[in-house]
This record gives sequence, structure tokens and C-alpha cells, in this order.
Amino acid sequence: MGPGPLSQRVAGLCREVGPRLGGGTGTAVADLSRRLGEPLRVAIAGRLKAGKSTLVNALIGRRVAPTEVGECTRLVTQFRYGPADRVDVVRRDGLRVSLPLDESGMIPQRLGIPRQEVSYVDVTLASDRLRDLTVVDTPGLSSTNAQVSAGTRRFLFNDNPVDDDLDSDSQSALSGAEAIIYVFTQSVREDDLEALEAFRSISARLSSNPINSLGLFNKVDKLGGGGDPWPVAGPLAETQAQALRRQVADVVPVVGLLAETTEAGRLTAADCESLRALAALSAVDRAVLMASVDLFTTRECEVPAEQRERLLRLLDLYGIQFAVASLAADPTLATGELIRRLYRASGFPRVRQTLDQAFRWRTDAIKAGWALTTLEQIAARAERPADRELLRDAVERLLQQPEYHQLRLLEVAQQVTTGAVELPSGMESELTRLALSDDPGWILQLAGAPTPQLAQAALEAATRWRTFAVASASPAQARIAHVAHRGFYLLSQRVRANAS
Repeated sequence: MGPGPLSQRVAGLCREVGPRLGGGTGTAVADLSRRLGEPLRVAIAGRLKAGKSTLVNALIGRRVAPTEVGECTRLVTQFRYGPADRVDVVRRDGLRVSLPLDESGMIPQRLGIPRQEVSYVDVTLASDRLRDLTVVDTPGLSSTNAQVSAGTRRFLFNDNPVDDDLDSDSQSALSGAEAIIYVFTQSVREDDLEALEAFRSISARLSSNPINSLGLFNKVDKLGGGGDPWPVAGPLAETQAQALRRQVADVVPVVGLLAETTEAGRLTAADCESLRALAALSAVDRAVLMASVDLFTTRECEVPAEQRERLLRLLDLYGIQFAVASLAADPTLATGELIRRLYRASGFPRVRQTLDQAFRWRTDAIKAGWALTTLEQIAARAERPADRELLRDAVERLLQQPEYHQLRLLEVAQQVTTGAVELPSGMESELTRLALSDDPGWILQLAGAPTPQLAQAALEAATRWRTFAVASASPAQARIAHVAHRGFYLLSQRVRANAS
């Protein structure tokens, strides 16, 4: 997927002004232009032991990121698409040391370089999942190790300027993420909010809404008390989403371990046969065996204890209970269908869907907004006054173009969908369609309609929004209505221009 129209215009601006800028400023603008052509960079952040690396593996579709606390989990690790699997340890002096994946296909636990000398780990994988998305795994933001936590904050929040002696690839990787997935378990603490606010503050063009942030409520299987956790997880996630509506686009509950196991294809035929053997036990024996982890691993059973311990590592007790109950209810259940059911039980399908809605549909606007903010930061740091003025004038000209009204539409749509501002019935969905699509037929719910009808419908919608703004809207609603009015007016112009 190539860059969208908004990003292309920012890249064109970079190419236009870049040759006229001096030294470091020109280099920074050239780096920014290159980044605009790359996939959206999403950082996975959160506390220690929140399950970030497990979710990274689920997103990638391979178990590559180490999940046990070790040397690698204390470093920023970037996963991006490449023609072959490769691990590069990028040193603070800019040099790269290449390593193979270990025998299990994971990043080696020992990198052979003192951690204080490592800037980050750059992993390229021949995975289609990474063609449109670069994933950055970060150490815990609340790490008790100040050096680890500081390294994460530098990557995410640009706390410190990048060293001048780093090569361009290192500068590109360290310049920060364009979107963030924040992982937490059960409760959100004060420093979690501070971390999300810090990320939002550096996304100045998008700072009035959480367009580029998503919350993942992980390990919800720990909520069930031995039973089904979802009746508790769903309402709790909704409460958290409401509390975090200014920080994240949504909060999605998930069982990260189940997601990793099913997405990375870790469950073997032998594992499924062991689950079938457990399902064949009497109901009483099954209940006693799965009453606790200790009983599951130590009680006498025809499935060897070593195999049961492996099942725990893959599924934990909730996943095992779910699989065994499914097989007990239907002994003929095919292995493929069992794995699909486990995948659905993980909650990860909703994560995928939400990512598509929260990030992929809006990638162009996220990258364009991030790039404009970065250009303004580059201008503020420029040593030559002429460079500062040139960049600021160029950014201001770009923002005057009608196409960039899309950023304002995304802002106000997010305010409405998070409940910050309420609109009359029907108007919210109309605004959301306008913000998230460039298809006039879908926006206006007139699929296949002729051009004149679409243009007229867009004008009528613009009139409705303007009438609402001046006649019956509250001040907050009026601000949103004026943005929607201009959006529909520009849509009508675009429909007529495309027809001619």
C-alpha cells in the first residue's frame, strides 16, 4: 500500500523546499520525506509484564519476539518487512551487527553486545503482515530500571534529540512512532495516563483526539475466576474506554496468549490429540483436573505431565478449559475448527478489526498529521532564520488546501464517537462516514447513484449541517457542524470536478 494523497502532498512539499535548506535541516526534511513512503509505524507500549511481546507476535503472525524477561525485552525492537529474515543490533555509534534467528525462529536472547551500547534491534521478516505496518516492541514504560524506561521514552516521545553521529537508518528508527497501541491489564494507573498524554502531546496535529492511539486490555482470562471471563471483560473494557476516551480511540479486551498461539500456528496435531484425551475424561475428573494449575500439572492422568505443562504454556488454564469443553460437546470437532474457535475466544478478531478501523483506514491522515508536526519541530530547531520561515510558510500553504480539511473531519468525528460531544440521531453516523471514507456513494448512502444526484445530495447535507449549526446546536455542536458543513461542500465540489 503506497502513501495516500495527504502524505504525498507533504512529501512533495519536502522535495520542493529540501534543496533550499541548509545542512542538518535539509537532512532532517529528507529523512521525513523518506518516512512518508514507509508503512505506518505502530509502537506497542505499556507496563512491564503487560504482555506486549506476546501481542507483537500475534500481530506479526510468528513467534519472534521473546516473551520471557531477558536481555531483548529490555531493548526497543523494530519489526519491519524485508525479503529475508534478519536481525540487526544497531549500536549507539551507528554500527550494525547482524545475527541469525535462533533455532526456534526467535530473536537470540544473547546479543553479544553490552546493553548500554545498543541503540535498538532492527528485525526484518518476510511476513506479509508487515507490508503495511511496522511494529515496534518497547520495554516497560514503568520499568524499575531507569535506563530501560528512559530508552522507551526517547523512542516514543523524542525526549532527547538523536545523536548527530548516528546513520540515517538509526535516526529514522529513533525518531518516534506515528501511532501507539497501549497495553494494560485490569487497571489503568496514573503513569499510564501520563505516558499516553505524552504521546498525544507530540502528535500536535491530532492532539485534540485519540485518532492514533488504541488501548488493549490484555489477560482478561484472569478475570473469570475459573469461568467465562467475557461477561466481565466486555463491560469493564467499555468503562475503561469511556475513562480513556481522550487518550485512545477504543479499548479492546484480549487474551494475548491465545492470540499468539493461534496466530503463530503453535498448536500442533499432538497438542490437539492431548486435548481430545482430556475431553474424553469423565466430567468429574475434568472438573478436578482443571480446578487449578497445580492440580492440572500434578494429578494422575493419561496425558503426560510434560505435555500438560506444554498446553499450559500455549493456552493457559482458560484456553485449555475452553478447548476441552468444545471437544467434550463435539468429539468429532476438526482440529482446524478447534483452532478457529480458540482464535475467536482470544478476542483477537476484534483487535484486527479495530486496528483496521482505527489505524489502517486513517493511515494517510495519521502520517500526514505526524509529518506536519515534525516539520514544525524541524523548523523550530533550524539554526538559520531563513530555513525556519521557509518551512513555516510552506506548512501554512499546505494547510490552506481543501484536501487537508480531512484532518479536521477526523478530529471532530472522534470527539463525537467517543461521546465527548453528542449529536442528534443519524448525524453521528453521517459525520463518521464523511470522515473515514472518500467514496461519495458510501458517504451519502447512494451507492451507484449518478453524479448529479451525488453532488446534489452532498450540497443538501452541507445545508442541513449549516442550518443545525446556526439554529439549534450548542456551541460545541456548532463547531463540529461547521466542520461537517465545509466537508460536505468540498465533497460536492470534488464530485463535480471528477465528473468533468
